[in-house]
Amino acid sequence: MKKIVGSLLLVFACHLVFLPPSAYAQEKVIIDEVVAVIGNSAILKSDIINQQRQLEAQGANLGPNPTCSMLDDILYQKLLFNQAKIDSIEVSDDHVEQVLERRLRFFIAQIGSRERLEAYYGKSLEELKEEFRELVREQELSQRMESTITQNVSVTPAEVRRFFNTIHPDSIPMVESEMVLAKITNTPAVREEEKDLVKARLEEFRERILRGESFSTLAILYSEDPGSARRGGELGFVGRGELYPEFEANAFGLRPGELSEIVETEAGYHIIQMIERRGEQVNVRHILLRPKVSPEDLQQARVKLDSVRTLIASGEMTFAEAARKFSDHPGRINEGVMVNPYTGTSRFRSDELGQIDPNLVFIVDRLEVGQVSEPHIMMTEDSQQAYRLVTVISRVDPHRANLEEDYDLIQQLALQQKELGVIRQWINRRLGSTYVRINEEYRDCAFEHNWLKTTP
Repeated sequence: MKKIVGSLLLVFACHLVFLPPSAYAQEKVIIDEVVAVIGNSAILKSDIINQQRQLEAQGANLGPNPTCSMLDDILYQKLLFNQAKIDSIEVSDDHVEQVLERRLRFFIAQIGSRERLEAYYGKSLEELKEEFRELVREQELSQRMESTITQNVSVTPAEVRRFFNTIHPDSIPMVESEMVLAKITNTPAVREEEKDLVKARLEEFRERILRGESFSTLAILYSEDPGSARRGGELGFVGRGELYPEFEANAFGLRPGELSEIVETEAGYHIIQMIERRGEQVNVRHILLRPKVSPEDLQQARVKLDSVRTLIASGEMTFAEAARKFSDHPGRINEGVMVNPYTGTSRFRSDELGQIDPNLVFIVDRLEVGQVSEPHIMMTEDSQQAYRLVTVISRVDPHRANLEEDYDLIQQLALQQKELGVIRQWINRRLGSTYVRINEEYRDCAFEHNWLKTTP
């Protein structure tokens, strides 16, 4: 389904193609031209080339005629954007900045560092932001327009069944093997004396900074936030709602250059220094130290879970009963069933296991259904060490989708088809009153949408 959400980085990302310079060695000069106009928006040949490069760099299958496919997508986005302006749909400056920061962080992670990104393009991060800000705004407006078009679309169970019955047997999608997992965790509490030691160390750093030492140097040497430590503790501009509440409250209360007192969050203890504030966005640097669980307490947690495993193996209680009684994870109320953070469901597909803890993948791959693992070390969401037991509740082999086992998947496919129908109807209505011109060389394209309807 060709929806704008299918290419979130349509314009923005195509200007950040992470290919080696040699990839462009034979294209020193690109003569640009307008290849299409829709409404008040012109589409350049470079827009198509850049989008194609980006998708090819990501390994996407662009089909037999990628140029036509790219133009089809861009025409759709521009039509959405023009309608969003007509309907006075808006996105706030703060929202645009948050999206811009989030995407730049993604690209920095992709290329390796902020410095490498700046060196690669010969521009500072601020210059890159200026270049992409309006492109991001256009994408966000287009997405909101599409959401407006499809917001009332839903499918009934009867429609899902009818949709499934219309699929040719050879076209029914394959479903990868899936597992439903459950866990019992034991997370020892950090001792108060360990917290006091961490706070004392941070207070020492704070005094050294106040006496003139470099905050950035201390962050590089000692901060336990690996993402920011190599940048001297700098986070980059972030908006409200992107930080821990306690961190945010202190960060937004600082003046440029000012240093905070020690701040406690779920991640640990911080000291924060303001670099710059722009409205509801701040750029700060911080040093994070995390109190550690003592080895003795960790060992006690392992011994306790080993005893729980023995109770389950002897049949004295089920895994679900043990999870409710002994686990300290909130999921114990759901009998310890684990939730896939990427899908929000209890299913973990074999082709998605790379998204979870590699150690867990190794453990569950060796378990039979109903078998309970040995106690093994894990890291909690707030980066504390703990122990857990894991079991495989069910495992489904690869198969073609069916209504009994894969209703959610089929429901989503049915919904997408219905949304696509609504979008096509909307496009056809809009084309009746929208100027469209496409260059002659593209008029033989097999477009998904009838853009040539109004082309002279």
